[in-house]
Amino acid sequence: MRLLWGSGRRGRVRFLLMALGSGLGVACLAAVLTIPSILNAHDARTAAREPRPGTSTVLYQEFRDPYGSQPLHRVFIARKGPGHTPTPVPPGIERLPSDGEAIISPKLTEVLAANPRTSGLVPGRVTGTIAPEGLGDSQDLYAYIGTTPEKLTEAKELGSFGAGRSWREIVDPSTLTILRFTLVCIVLLPLVIFLSVCARLSGESRARRLAALRLVGLSMKDTLRVNAGESFMAASVGALLGITGYLGANEVMARVGLPGLHWYPADGRPGLATTAVCLLGCPALAWVVGQFSARRAAVSPIGVRRTGERKPPKVFGTLLLIPGIGIIAGYCLLSVVGRDPSGGPASSLLVPGAVLFTGAGLVFGLAPVTASLARRLASAAKSLPVALAMRRTEIDPGSSLRVVTGLVLLVFGASLTQGVLIELDQVSRLTAPVQQYDIRLSDVSPTQRAALAKVPGVQTTVVSYSSWDPLDGSDVARADVVAATCTQLSAYTKMAAGCVDGQIMQLRDDRSPFEYDPKPGERYPFALADGRQVLLAVPSKQIDVRPWDVPLFRSGSLLVPPSLLPPNLADAEGTLTLVSDADPDTVRAVLDGIGAVAPTASVEPVGIVIDSLAQLTVIRSLLVVGMVLGLVIGVAAFVVSVADRALERRGQVTALALLGARAGTLRVVQVVQVLLPLVVGLGAAIVTGWLAESSYLITGGGAVHWDWEGLPLLFASALGVMLAAAVASVPMVRRHIDPEHIRRD
Repeated sequence: MRLLWGSGRRGRVRFLLMALGSGLGVACLAAVLTIPSILNAHDARTAAREPRPGTSTVLYQEFRDPYGSQPLHRVFIARKGPGHTPTPVPPGIERLPSDGEAIISPKLTEVLAANPRTSGLVPGRVTGTIAPEGLGDSQDLYAYIGTTPEKLTEAKELGSFGAGRSWREIVDPSTLTILRFTLVCIVLLPLVIFLSVCARLSGESRARRLAALRLVGLSMKDTLRVNAGESFMAASVGALLGITGYLGANEVMARVGLPGLHWYPADGRPGLATTAVCLLGCPALAWVVGQFSARRAAVSPIGVRRTGERKPPKVFGTLLLIPGIGIIAGYCLLSVVGRDPSGGPASSLLVPGAVLFTGAGLVFGLAPVTASLARRLASAAKSLPVALAMRRTEIDPGSSLRVVTGLVLLVFGASLTQGVLIELDQVSRLTAPVQQYDIRLSDVSPTQRAALAKVPGVQTTVVSYSSWDPLDGSDVARADVVAATCTQLSAYTKMAAGCVDGQIMQLRDDRSPFEYDPKPGERYPFALADGRQVLLAVPSKQIDVRPWDVPLFRSGSLLVPPSLLPPNLADAEGTLTLVSDADPDTVRAVLDGIGAVAPTASVEPVGIVIDSLAQLTVIRSLLVVGMVLGLVIGVAAFVVSVADRALERRGQVTALALLGARAGTLRVVQVVQVLLPLVVGLGAAIVTGWLAESSYLITGGGAVHWDWEGLPLLFASALGVMLAAAVASVPMVRRHIDPEHIRRD
């Protein structure tokens, strides 16, 4: 440290930059490592409040309904009579509510205050709020409602509260494993590269200084200790700054939250293991890097001082691409030839292993590939700037590795992220391009029906009725009537042939089984609002239809033009169906719109589980956070490396300027030096990343195997990165000649 502080202002500035860079990396590391603890804290609280059946005088019944795109959980409590056994109480409240009382979460209190029409969701008088220990997060919609036993149709006796494992985890365990692996690829791997870059700032000048110390008598062991000690102290100071910065960011973000994910500040505070990794692991990594980077100066100080010719990079790391690309390309080939390699324990091991091999091959193979390509381009180059840039890249390809590795891994990880989102999107909903929302007509007024048709995202509304069922509930034949036009039928089915406007016709699809098969000429009763019935006959005219995987236009139903629909049909037997696009963002927007218009109506988003939709939102938010952290790390590594290279090459730039090189020539050299490894790395990352994504989708067993829509985004991102890198490289070269930078040898 005395050597460092005695080296002047530049040495102290370098130490400060190393500390700040390490602090940024540690803050990102702490953010990634605390994600599991945030999810675990949420699941632990939801598990502690789970009612469990048993023997007591208290009855309970749970209702879990969607309120917009959020799940609303209500637990109705009823007492059979006085008892001598103690009444169980869930965490977060002091006692169970009595008949006519309700204890609700703070977020539900805000919902009731903002929309008085939602009061029907929580019957009774609100007597208290649930404390944080009884809620999953600050946005949880939860209520304990007191009632009487005769109002609970499927009540169970309450034994206790609390389960070893929550039945409604915020992220499914299998999905959490995929999420962790993806975050490792897009955040932790670039983070290791970034921390290594920070530990090797001013590597060439530091090596020359260490070589001088070695030549004046310092032992090899002490030389390594000097360099490693400087890196260790910088990383230690940076670790303290990073932990402090993360703690402040956690306090802010916990109050703001992410889409679908909110937490309490205590959930995001790093635990003992995370703190140890950040405060001890990062300085330990810096110590190892410091020992490794100073070895050449300690072993061959004369070669360092005289800038002797360096050995070419080894090609062994490139060999990692062979098993990686071989496995993922093999899965893609199986899909092309029509074989289905999905499922099985082998795929769950081979694909992640291939992804890791490919990512490591991209990192370690970039230097030898870039050096080889630069040698060939330098031999064929007719331009002086290109020849200078290629010769410099050929001599020192390791500096290119530090510059672009973070961005290359980011693009590679972006492909995997797209595959994970596509796969999760497939399993969270039906594969049809349209989404259907069913609402009982009796739950909405005519005014609300008109308002629902205008909800943003809703494309059309259709009314359907079911024939009258006997009170005894016996299984008898029935008919369904759909009031729609031929235009609506054609727009929301795969195929519809033979439809004629203004006529009642029957939908027929002989390729699918019939749940109900009304025959032509049969008459079915439909209930009227005044208690009477009207008979509708099944027509002989039929429409050959192929519906999507939604029951809106199911085979056997009667298509009735709205103008021919019998008036005054009973709302109790009718259903209002809204139709929208099936992308998750539109689905969430429509559900939120329905909740705003008809908050007490029971909505069935056909084919969608609200918990799965909420889980997809959480995962997407976490992956977006990972991508943002990866982008910050990659850009920071690029900026630090380019700035470091510019400072290291000031002597060479000065020598070229003294020889007569113009400023434009020097800037072109700098830009080409940066762009060559970037083009090679990003091109390889796009190809291998897309193959890795495709192999993941193929082994996942979903309907989508090839993400053609994601390729333009990757190419656009790569072009944007290269353009930004070129622009950022220009100011790094200055025409000004500083005599201090003129080499004495």
